[in-house]
Amino acid sequence: MPVAEFIAGWISGALGLVVGHPVDTVKVRLQTQSRYRGILDCVFQTYKNETIFGFFKGMSFPVGSVAISNSLAFGSYTNALLYLSEKEFKDWKDPPLNFHIFVAGCFSGMVQLSFSAPVDLVKVRLQNQTESFGSLARPGNLQARYQGPVHCAVCILREEGICGLYRGFLALALRDIPSMGLYFLTYEVLCKWMTKTCDEPSAWTMLLAGGCAGTVGWAFANPMDVIKSRLQMDGMHGVQYLGMLDCIRKSIRQEGVKVFLKGLTINSLRAFPVNAVTFLSYEMLLKVFR
Repeated sequence: MPVAEFIAGWISGALGLVVGHPVDTVKVRLQTQSRYRGILDCVFQTYKNETIFGFFKGMSFPVGSVAISNSLAFGSYTNALLYLSEKEFKDWKDPPLNFHIFVAGCFSGMVQLSFSAPVDLVKVRLQNQTESFGSLARPGNLQARYQGPVHCAVCILREEGICGLYRGFLALALRDIPSMGLYFLTYEVLCKWMTKTCDEPSAWTMLLAGGCAGTVGWAFANPMDVIKSRLQMDGMHGVQYLGMLDCIRKSIRQEGVKVFLKGLTINSLRAFPVNAVTFLSYEMLLKVFR
């Protein structure tokens, strides 16, 4: 049921986003700014300057749009897997091959890109607003450049054109397409391994498999996530990078190869609970709606 998948995708994605957004804010700031000495320093400075609200910057936009993004990801994955399984086995009830799961996951990452790229860009710009302007940027602060997600999107369109909304698109594609394949593959393989005698995975199995899937996917995606975030921030104060390769070259020259590990620890910490909640709520909601 497309409607059931849409509703389940929205709710599960929103729940996961609320759980992980504060950590995501810290991750984005660590990746794009060099003023912090580490995770705890970033957390302390954010809370000191902006209170608890600083950790939720840019959340309203992705929460409002996660319905489409999540339903595109899960819906396209399910349909692609069904198509591949039917083509191979002529019977959709046969268990899918791991290769089919990976390909279907990659396809889902590709499908959601056109929609998720502008949303992610606006989120990153809003999350970095304080560092970009050196102000406290509390709610109502006149020094803040963007007054909200819609205003941010309008400013980007006006100043950078439609292409500005897709800054870092190639890096985002190289991050999301293979990592989504690994994401779904890890989940399915772990569910099968942990439910050898059961017809369906238990809630605990879905939680653990979903959390591990998120951690594996983000560990693989982290290097491109760093480049993607830097390219998305480019253009806010003039253009620093000529493209993805130039961003990679300059980042390595300035900070060494370790730059690709920025945010890895916090990404992994964030990925487990977020994706555990996302997969469990999605699977449970589908059972209710069906």
